Amino acid sequence: MAQTTAGDLTRGPVLKTMMKFAVPMILGNLLQQCYNVADTLIVGQFIGSDALAAVGSAYTLMTFLTSILLGLCMGSGTVFSIRFGQKDEEGLKEALWTSFVLIAGLAVLLNLFTFAGVDLIIRLLQVPAEICGMMREYLVVIFAGILATFLYNYFASLLRAVGNSVTPLVFLAFSALLNIVLDLWFVIGLKRGVAGAAEATVISQYVSGLGLMAYTWIRFPQFRFSHITWRLRRECIREITGFSLLTCVQQSVMNLGILMVQGLVNSFGTTVMAAFAAAVKIDSFAYMPVQDFGNAFSTFIAQNFGAKKEDRIRRGLRDAVLVSVLFCLVISALIWIFARPLMLLFVNAAETAILAEGIRYLHIEGSFYCGIGCLFLLYGLYRALGKPGMSVVLTVISLGTRVALAYLLSAIPAVGVVGIWWSVPIGWALADLTGLVYYRWKKGTLLKM
Repeated sequence: MAQTTAGDLTRGPVLKTMMKFAVPMILGNLLQQCYNVADTLIVGQFIGSDALAAVGSAYTLMTFLTSILLGLCMGSGTVFSIRFGQKDEEGLKEALWTSFVLIAGLAVLLNLFTFAGVDLIIRLLQVPAEICGMMREYLVVIFAGILATFLYNYFASLLRAVGNSVTPLVFLAFSALLNIVLDLWFVIGLKRGVAGAAEATVISQYVSGLGLMAYTWIRFPQFRFSHITWRLRRECIREITGFSLLTCVQQSVMNLGILMVQGLVNSFGTTVMAAFAAAVKIDSFAYMPVQDFGNAFSTFIAQNFGAKKEDRIRRGLRDAVLVSVLFCLVISALIWIFARPLMLLFVNAAETAILAEGIRYLHIEGSFYCGIGCLFLLYGLYRALGKPGMSVVLTVISLGTRVALAYLLSAIPAVGVVGIWWSVPIGWALADLTGLVYYRWKKGTLLKM
């Protein structure tokens, strides 16, 4: 592996090494959020609240669909990191080919399913009749970007797994800027409505996906497939699927729960839908850095786990918890203070009911970001240590609690939609407690490879 220019996370100062790797990932995924946020902001300001509700509801659906591919890529990335830590170049190449074939095949099937089932999906989401047409118009276009999402996340996971988090950031930065320019042109200039916003996003996604694939193939010839790796050994398939499918389940269960909550939110009408659509974008931006820090932490742990550096793993865990908690406390304070100005980015000041509900959501969720910050670290830890099943358990606890309480509390007339907002931090807290208890119980054996 010495010939690669990728980063070795098994050496150097622990916190500095982790942060140097994590910061480009954080910036990159913040930019990735700009895809739908740009759509939401522009359609909300220039088309209206119905368009905001339609695009916002579609965002939750797309997050669920892409989480399937993202989970598979993240799980495969863990295997790549372990092989890199072991200095096993042939094993890495075999894992690359196997995972590419498996995930690409699933991406094609997912794309066919979504196009065929778009009307059924809209009905299941309980979308109000007045925005069904607008949402369908947006989805039919945005589904065309699923394959681009696979390409970007696959090659980004590969480069990040071997310590290169800067290159995916560069491609994503260009793509995000292109998306904003095209959004303004298509929606305001060409008057193409929500379909124009979707078209801008899909074009930008293919630029980043195809561009990153070409860069990786040209810049890193050692990652190219050869006739030796053009085989699918049962042992390699088992290992890839063991990591990837469970990580996929964890990611998709997490977003399926959110999608179920979206359906409940939709039942409260377009005002609550629009408030949720805007507030959840702010929410995602707020805790996205700790989510990406958890993914970077996972790569750090996986490489050191492969290299059998237990002490370095323990130091990394302590430093990561400290950084995550401090960041979450700062972000919670900022969200509480600036909730109204942030909502005004998406919603016209005259929409007082939408503003009030969005601010209430942010005040509740934003007070408990430490809970989600610790949960992302637990997800990353167990995935890196070869226990992705535990990440699934924590996700089921977190999302199961959220969905159950959301439906239970919102049905109480005195509580209403506020019950949906409070169900989230309660789910985080229960999952954190479970993950910490399990770590204390198994700490003696977890770090042994």
